Amino acid sequence: MIETSGGLGLGGPELQDVLHAAALAPSLHNSQPWRFRVTADGIELHADPERRPRVADPSGREMRLACGAALFNLRLALTGHGVRPLVTVLPNPLEPDLVAVVRRGGGRPPTPAERRLLAAMPHRHTNRRPFTADPVANPARHALRRAALDEGAWLDLVTDPATRAALSHLARRAHERQIADPGFVAELERWTARERGHADGVPLSAAGPVPWPNAAWVMRDFSAGSGPDHGYEADPLIAVLSVHGDGLHEEIRAGQAMQRVLLTATAHGLATSFLSQLVEVPDVREHMRRLISGARPPQVVLRIGHGWPVPGTPRRPLSELLVDADDPTREDPS
Repeated sequence: MIETSGGLGLGGPELQDVLHAAALAPSLHNSQPWRFRVTADGIELHADPERRPRVADPSGREMRLACGAALFNLRLALTGHGVRPLVTVLPNPLEPDLVAVVRRGGGRPPTPAERRLLAAMPHRHTNRRPFTADPVANPARHALRRAALDEGAWLDLVTDPATRAALSHLARRAHERQIADPGFVAELERWTARERGHADGVPLSAAGPVPWPNAAWVMRDFSAGSGPDHGYEADPLIAVLSVHGDGLHEEIRAGQAMQRVLLTATAHGLATSFLSQLVEVPDVREHMRRLISGARPPQVVLRIGHGWPVPGTPRRPLSELLVDADDPTREDPS
C-alpha cells in the first residue's frame, strides 16, 4: 500500500504506523473527515468535506478542529520515529482542503513528555458515560492548562459557581434548540447508535446511557433512546479551550491544542467528553465567549473527570484514507 517516503526517511510499516496514529483523532460524530497523501517529500493532510455533518457543522469549523487533532497525532507519531516534523499549515490558497504538509525538519528522539503522550494515544476515547464524583487533582489541572499553552491556546477551567450555573443554562438552551430542528435530529440519528459493521459513526457500545432530562449538564443521547436511563455526575470539571480568534489557521491550531489536552488528560488517568452544543449554536457560543474568555471565541468545551474504561469508536481502513499520489486534478502545493 505505502512503500516509503524518502523525504521523511521512513519505510512502509513506519508510515502506516504514523497514519494509523493520525486517524485516531476525535471528530464530530466520529465522522473522520480527513485524508492523507504520501509524497516523495512528506505527508499531506487533507480535509474531506464530504464527511462533514453539515447541519451541526455548517461552516466546517469542527471539521477543521478534527483535522487539527489528526495533525497533532501525525506530528507526535513522527516524533516517536525520531523525525522532527516541519509543518506548513494551509500551504496552497487554491486548495483550501489541503490542511497541512508535514516534512522532515531533521531528527531528534521524543522527550519523556512526548513518550507519555504517545503511550496515551491508543487509549484516548471519548467517554460518554457518567463519571465518578472524585475531583480532578490540581497537578492534572495544571498539566491540562500547560498542554493548551504549549500549542498557543488557552484552557479556562470553569470553577466559579455562578459561571458554571450560567454555562449549564446555556448548554441546555443550545441542546433544546438543536433537538427542535428535524434536520439536526435526522443527521444525529444517521451518525449514531450504529450496529456493528460500520467503520465510522458512534456505535451503541460507545454511546453511553440516556441522560436524565433534569441533569445539571445536558448530554446528547447517542443511543437513539435505546440505552439505559442513568444519571450523570453533577459536578464535572468543565474546560473551555480558545485561541486568538476564528479563521482557518486558528481553528487548525485549536484542534492541535485540543488533542494535546485530551492526550494529557488520558496520560493522567482522566476521562473526557465534549459539550459540543455550546459551540455549535452561534448566539450561545457568543454568549459563552462574553461569559468565559472575553475577546477569544471558544472553540471546544470539555467535560473532564474520572471514569471507567470505555471501548473506542471504529476507524476507517487506511486504504480509504489515502489520496492518490498521481491524481492529475491536484495542484502542486510547493
